[in-house]
Amino acid sequence: MKKFVQRALKMLPKLDESQIRQLINDLATENERLEVVLDSLNHGLLVCDDAHVVFFYNKCIDRLIPLSGGDLYEKTAWEAVADEEIASFLQRTLENQESVSDEEFTLEQGGMTRILWISVMPLVRAGSIQGNIVHVEDVTEQRNREARLRRAESLASLTTLAAGVAHEIKNPLGSIGIHLQLVDKTLSKSSQVSSDDVRSYLDVINEEVDRLNRIVVDFLFAVRPIDVSLEERELNPIIKDLAEFTQYEIEEAGIELVLELEESLPALQLDERYFKQALLNIVKNAIPAMPDGGQLIIRTLRRGDEVEVQVKDTGVGMDEETMQKVFEPYFTTKESGSGIGLTLVYKIIKEHLGEVSVSSREGVGTTFTITLPVPQRETRLLSYEGDAT
Repeated sequence: MKKFVQRALKMLPKLDESQIRQLINDLATENERLEVVLDSLNHGLLVCDDAHVVFFYNKCIDRLIPLSGGDLYEKTAWEAVADEEIASFLQRTLENQESVSDEEFTLEQGGMTRILWISVMPLVRAGSIQGNIVHVEDVTEQRNREARLRRAESLASLTTLAAGVAHEIKNPLGSIGIHLQLVDKTLSKSSQVSSDDVRSYLDVINEEVDRLNRIVVDFLFAVRPIDVSLEERELNPIIKDLAEFTQYEIEEAGIELVLELEESLPALQLDERYFKQALLNIVKNAIPAMPDGGQLIIRTLRRGDEVEVQVKDTGVGMDEETMQKVFEPYFTTKESGSGIGLTLVYKIIKEHLGEVSVSSREGVGTTFTITLPVPQRETRLLSYEGDAT
């Protein structure tokens, strides 16, 4: 389009009236086609010049947010919007020359709740900023799908957890039943029964009752929501504190602890207490995996908009089936394990909006990788003196 206009301008002195008329019609057709494309988008667009005055908006934005009406092309972006909260956001963002991505707003329209993401980005031409683009996206259905998926995942997790609890409860209940029968037989054999005759049976019953209680406590801890309090924290000092706390136990197991911490990591949104607990659970899981000693490496590094924490051991490793089940409740390969530790790791990291994964090779070792998002900060735009033409 731009090249076509440039060629037309060069040829203009040589064109007669009918050719000029045809040229104008062609330009109008191309312009109309472009407007149809922009109006067909399901995202709202509002474009303003360097003085924040509107010079374009598509039809979708009128469907997504309430506009003030009248001639919008004589108004600033915030004057063109009827909703006070959105208008205030636009005025603050544009006047402060900021760029904002996916700011969330909730609107009540016609008895329906609509969730919008609004972004403000610079309008750049020939390397200079000549205004701003306001982008509006309706994410209501996306949020509803995410909520349905979370509910489905929660139900599936609860089903798995309930099956695990039922399996764990079955053994102590069976043991209690058997020893109650033995007590009954002992009492029915003689009218004179000493306490020593039934003491051993009652001791076993008490042990099994305690075991049932621990299972219930673990179950409640696994299903109860974690009340994380996310605050801006430096990651490396937390890992150093954990290393100092576990140093004696690690050294006693003949394991060398190596810290490879990348410097100048950005601060992250962390609940220090819970995050440290998640790391501790992974370390506690790694120690028995190296019965003959070995090396435990805790590494931090940044990858784009994410920070990774890797906990790598040189232990016995896991097979593929174990790796698939390692975060499932009550799944454990240890005789004395509860099967809850890594489930809580998964739950804690999810509450931090992160991901945790595991890779392993039998006889080589295992690596747990925690991925955490770097908080996105608002960026200030370069100022520009000039018009939008």
